[in-house]
Amino acid sequence: MKDGAASGGLRLQALTKRFGSFTAAEDINLDIRRGEFLTLLGPSGSGKTTLLMMIAGFLDITGGDILLDGASIAGMPPEKRNFGMVFQGYALFPHMTVRQNIAYPLDVRKRPKTEINQRVDEMLDLVQLQAFGHRLPGQLSGGQQQRVALARALCFAPPVLLLDEPLGALDKKLRIEVQDQLKAIHRHVGTTFIYVTHDQEEALSMSDRIVIMQQGRIEQVGTPEELYQKPRTRFAASFLGKSNFLTKDGALYALRPEKIDIAPKGAGQGPNRVSGTVRAVTYFGSVLKYDVTVPGMDEIEVDADAWRCGEPLAEGAEVDLNWSDAAAVRLESD
Repeated sequence: MKDGAASGGLRLQALTKRFGSFTAAEDINLDIRRGEFLTLLGPSGSGKTTLLMMIAGFLDITGGDILLDGASIAGMPPEKRNFGMVFQGYALFPHMTVRQNIAYPLDVRKRPKTEINQRVDEMLDLVQLQAFGHRLPGQLSGGQQQRVALARALCFAPPVLLLDEPLGALDKKLRIEVQDQLKAIHRHVGTTFIYVTHDQEEALSMSDRIVIMQQGRIEQVGTPEELYQKPRTRFAASFLGKSNFLTKDGALYALRPEKIDIAPKGAGQGPNRVSGTVRAVTYFGSVLKYDVTVPGMDEIEVDADAWRCGEPLAEGAEVDLNWSDAAAVRLESD
């Protein structure tokens, strides 16, 4: 069921939004590929939700243009854009059953009853809620309600699905479960997904590409691997994952904690080696995090696989840290 595969390519051209003297989004240029899972990632106030609301048509644009499959939709009201939308709060009708909620967009489009029933059955099967069609939303768990909201947003085969922090109300374990379901649904339907989150792990695990935003501008765009392995700026390196920052020959480098080897002092080997003292050790199950004080440098964080370490190094231990030349990534100026 590749509902959205025939359309759904978006182009944002110099897109800008101002509220009086405040600029919430400025000069956004971005091609969103048909059928991709694109995530807008950034801290609060970075402009990601503003950008999503302009795409949806809920916010007028101050400047620029939005093209859907080559045609401008910038002046088009939300209902004419025909995009699906999923919010964090689900926005289900509490007095309607699951089937009625999913059917609602087709009811307002006055589709034939037989078509509606068939489509609702398809959606219930897609989100694995076949046995819950006659329940009310209040009788469902948070994860089930989110899946109903997703089914309702997809039932009319929109070219684009917009998701505004849809998993924010779920606990961590349930979020991971729904993430897996959401990725599987995206692969199945082929619709263009534009997803807003401030959760870095969520963005890394789900996206085809990630747009890192800061202060209303795009900081960097790329695949999860590209952004993690080759961040261009200090902000990108620090916001997506954790980084240590080192200065060498007048240039700034980012060094991920897991790319550093730690050993008792005198036992370390490698082209780049510094000595320091373990200030703190934190156990995370699969990972041991060491905070190491190094004279003349900022404190360095090291992540080590717990199962490989044997007995953890103690707080106060003198240690060597070393890393390969390829492990440190040179950064541009922010």
